Amino acid sequence: MPAFKPPVPACSEITPKQLYVNRRHFIAGAGAIGLAGLGASGALAALNAKKSGYTVADTITPREDATTYNNYYEFGVNKGDPAQYSGDFKPLPWKIRIDGMVTKPIEVDVEELIATMPLEERVYRFRCVEAWSMVLPWTGFMLSDLLKKVEPLGSAKYVAFRTALRPDEMPGVSYPVLEWPYREGLRLDEAMHPLTLMAVGIYGEKLPNQNGAPIRLVVPWKYGFKSVKSIESITFTDKQPETSWNMAASSEYGFYSNVNPERDHPRWSQASERVLGTGGGFFGGGARRDTEKFNGYGEQVASLYAGMDLIADY
Repeated sequence: MPAFKPPVPACSEITPKQLYVNRRHFIAGAGAIGLAGLGASGALAALNAKKSGYTVADTITPREDATTYNNYYEFGVNKGDPAQYSGDFKPLPWKIRIDGMVTKPIEVDVEELIATMPLEERVYRFRCVEAWSMVLPWTGFMLSDLLKKVEPLGSAKYVAFRTALRPDEMPGVSYPVLEWPYREGLRLDEAMHPLTLMAVGIYGEKLPNQNGAPIRLVVPWKYGFKSVKSIESITFTDKQPETSWNMAASSEYGFYSNVNPERDHPRWSQASERVLGTGGGFFGGGARRDTEKFNGYGEQVASLYAGMDLIADY
């Protein structure tokens, strides 16, 4: 693997660099995709999933763009770093622990989940806080289907997530960009909403390392950093969990982080977004469109926030 020498800026000052295209970059990216796709048989297998009614009319982002332009700071702070530096990451075998305020805490194997859970392919808009967006065909299952297995206590109000912390496989954690391991959280009703997905695949195949292999969260009405990758533990709690970006810069990254064109980031507008895969290159290119409140999923999720001030509770 090439030497890892990313810059070490303050987390609130990180900006994307233009992705470069060269042989070494694509070898590393292909290696990451190959590792993520290896099942028990060692073959890159398509996931057996039914088509879902959850879709959008927008054009799906080209796979090349979606797998080479990523935020995954455990592998580096620049958009091309996750594809380039995640080749040593080993997503299988993998277990997730689910505990906390539950009746039946469990530890489950991801390959078993892939084999036994009702998988769907859902096409979701995916919006990042840096004002860029994609449209991606995720394969996964409703998070609620998994959480129900542990029988949450009535006193549980939130769900906390943690990403794996593997310094030998995640070169980015050597740098104090965030407090590791990466952590996120949802209110329990958000976690149990039918739109909230545990994704195990993309484009009909298992997740590449740079996209969160082997299993990640997808919450399509929130900014992308809420959709925590490579999940290792899920904990039910009665207290609002600490979340990594809120801990790093609370004035910029709130707990809820619902997509909201009326609530700008302190350093840029959220009123419009750049759509990747629509021409003009990665850096500054791509068609722009108006940002939709709740990323276009308001009809399904706005009731979760009835009576809340979405500017204050950002």
